Amino acid sequence: QVQLVESGGGLVHAGGSLKLSCAASRSVLFSISTMAWYRQAPGKQRELVARITNSAHTDFADSVKGRFTISRDNAKKAVYLQMNSLKPEDTAVYYCCDESTSSWGQGTQVTVSS
Repeated sequence: QVQLVESGGGLVHAGGSLKLSCAASRSVLFSISTMAWYRQAPGKQRELVARITNSAHTDFADSVKGRFTISRDNAKKAVYLQMNSLKPEDTAVYYCCDESTSSWGQGTQVTVSS
């Protein structure tokens, strides 16, 4: 079973940046998997933040377009989320997801102070 481990979360002031990383282990199909980042704020449903396909096509939630970028390194079996110009409303637990296998990481907390 695919295991995903996120890292890079933390506390940052509004306008700051963070880069999240997700490492996949036991994944023999990582290079052809669609990978994504989701987030869940307190009292809200989990929502898609960004997605990257095996051909590097990307999609973003409207709320993060122009501020976040997603990338992947198939050799390292890793996916990244670069978050710039962070806002307090970006505060949430961020989850890495292998959508091709429906595998999820444990999440990493991102807190943006105003």
